[in-house]
Amino acid sequence: MLGSYIYSEVERIVNKYKTRDPYALLDAIGAEIYISYKYGRNGLKGFCAISNRIKAVLINGYLRKEDQRIAAGHEGWHLILHEDVILTSPAKAMKDFSFFDNSGRYEREANSALADFLVSDEDVLDVIMDEDRNYFSAASELYLPPPLFAFKLYSMMQRGHNVRNPVDLDSRFLGRSTTKWYE
Repeated sequence: MLGSYIYSEVERIVNKYKTRDPYALLDAIGAEIYISYKYGRNGLKGFCAISNRIKAVLINGYLRKEDQRIAAGHEGWHLILHEDVILTSPAKAMKDFSFFDNSGRYEREANSALADFLVSDEDVLDVIMDEDRNYFSAASELYLPPPLFAFKLYSMMQRGHNVRNPVDLDSRFLGRSTTKWYE
């Protein structure tokens, strides 16, 4: 099952590098990080590329810091999971104009890996056990955008956890986000 493979790979990486921080992960895999203001507020969110064995991640500098962190992690998981695809593509890059995209295999895999990477199953279970907490407050407490929390819950459901996902996976969240999900 794909979800089990992604989760196993995430756990392997977390144990290897001892981090759940996207920037530390990029550093650990030897990726160079660039912040750019070239693409405007509503343009390209980020991309990753490999050239001459150098891994690079570009993040749109107009994104809020919290969204830059999500972009860094998303692109990092492309580098880990899809290195062969990146290397064989004509542009040697993956570009993202929106995140939390469930329409294509590679985006779905990067989002699933990022969701499992950013927060452990145990942390999710601890937070959702509080009866006074709803889906959105749980996502906020875990510092996850609600659509990314949906990917985490879906992953946990696939692996047999008794959790419920009250929303669908959102394929356009960051591309149209104008609200602060982290407050």
